[in-house]
Amino acid sequence: MSEIRSSREPDQGPETEPLPPLPTAPAPAGPAAGVEPLRLSPLLPRRQTPWLLVEVDGSAATHGGLVWALREAARREATVVAVCVLDELSGSPLEGATRVLAREHLAAQDRLEAQVLRAIAETGVHGRTRTAVLGRPVFEALTAATRGADLVVVAAHGKTLLRPAIPRPPTRRLARGA
Repeated sequence: MSEIRSSREPDQGPETEPLPPLPTAPAPAGPAAGVEPLRLSPLLPRRQTPWLLVEVDGSAATHGGLVWALREAARREATVVAVCVLDELSGSPLEGATRVLAREHLAAQDRLEAQVLRAIAETGVHGRTRTAVLGRPVFEALTAATRGADLVVVAAHGKTLLRPAIPRPPTRRLARGA
């Protein structure tokens, strides 16, 4: 019969000396005892995800634009901001026009959300929309930036100048082997 060796029995080979224990640093005492991990600021992607701003006023043309924007947002992983633009009220806000403005604002928000829900049902694109009711001056500033005007956005973290990009001249592509 073969002999079965127990794992507790040492091998019958050359004897080896045990290794000395590794030196260990003494544990710090006091407030430095609990070392906190290094916190790094999150890395932002080089290019932020795109935003599609769509004016919605209830017409068939703006509904078509909203449907297109939802499909494009799904393709590009973008966010659609559906905007209803309110015209300025005539008169001073101190004359009581603010209550009418608040009611008009809420009614416009309800209409806007209903139109967005209709477009979502048509496209099947979920989770990529935001809605906002803007005053006419804000929307005019945004649309002026799309037509070449400089737009400076001032926020708590600083100022940013949005300037239109200079169009690049079209490049000619040469045929292979030419």
